[in-house]
Amino acid sequence: MPDRSPKALRRLYLYSLLEGIRITWPVLSSLLVLQAVLGAIVGLVEGWGIGKGLYFAFITGLTIGYGDYVPTRPLTQILAIVIGFSGIALGGLVAALAVKSFQRSRLP
Repeated sequence: MPDRSPKALRRLYLYSLLEGIRITWPVLSSLLVLQAVLGAIVGLVEGWGIGKGLYFAFITGLTIGYGDYVPTRPLTQILAIVIGFSGIALGGLVAALAVKSFQRSRLP
């Protein structure tokens, strides 16, 4: 009978999660780089600077959207939409990895 202690389950979950991240890393990193590049472009076009553009991109990508930085030009508004969709894809992928890892750790 396999060890089903909480410690063993956590270890199995973490191993499975890291394996999933390793497999999907090219997609995860591509989405993060896309958000960063688009954020830098938005920051430069809007005149905020690269740092504030990156801040905007990750707040938008996480679908938080505080509203402290709002794109005003049509190009940057479109880029903000792309950042939002890439953030939704990234969040969905991470959630799917977590659920799959949980299911694997609970198999008999």
